[in-house]
This record gives sequence, structure tokens and C-alpha cells, in this order.
Amino acid sequence: MAIVFPFVIVLTVAVVQASMWVHARNVALTAAREGVAAARTYQSPEGAGAARARETLGRIAGDSLRGPTVSTASSTATDVRVTVTGSAPSMLPGLSGLSVSQSASAPRERWTTP
Repeated sequence: MAIVFPFVIVLTVAVVQASMWVHARNVALTAAREGVAAARTYQSPEGAGAARARETLGRIAGDSLRGPTVSTASSTATDVRVTVTGSAPSMLPGLSGLSVSQSASAPRERWTTP
């Protein structure tokens, strides 16, 4: 029993750490999707996507995503892409945080004539 217990503790910590990383990815993806939804609307102002993504991060990120940055990677006349990067908090000493990067893209809404 004394031999198995340390492995159970390590496994438990590893599962919790993996869950924190997955949650940070979900937070980043949600912010990126919200940013794309704002940036793709018809005649949306420049920077609307990044602003909405930052606002979403302010609401939902808390301590689950550290050092988040938002960038509108490729905003063209027909497409928009928002990328959110950061790191997941670490439970293990010596592990500085697992990197997280999520992107979302969609076509812009625009008026076309047949």
C-alpha cells in the first residue's frame, strides 16, 4: 500500500492539471468565438472583435487563463480571424504553465449584388 499511494497522488495531480489546461483552452476558444461573432457583422468597426474577446475574457477567465492576449490575425474584406493566447495555471512546482492558443475564423457579413 505504501508503494501504490505516491502513484495515486501523482495521478490525481496529473488529472487535475490536465483538467485545468482543458478549461483554459475552452475559455480561450469561447473568447475567440465571441470576438469573431462581433468582428464579422456587417460594417463592424475595426477592432470590434478584439474588444469583444477582451470583454469576454474579463467576464469568464478569472484565474483559469493567465496572461491572455488577443490578436486579430487576418482581417480581410471577406474573412476575419481572432486568436487568443495565454497559459494555464500550474499546480506542479517547476512547471511554469502550459501554453494555450485558440483561434476562430468566419467569413464577414457583406452586401453583394447578384
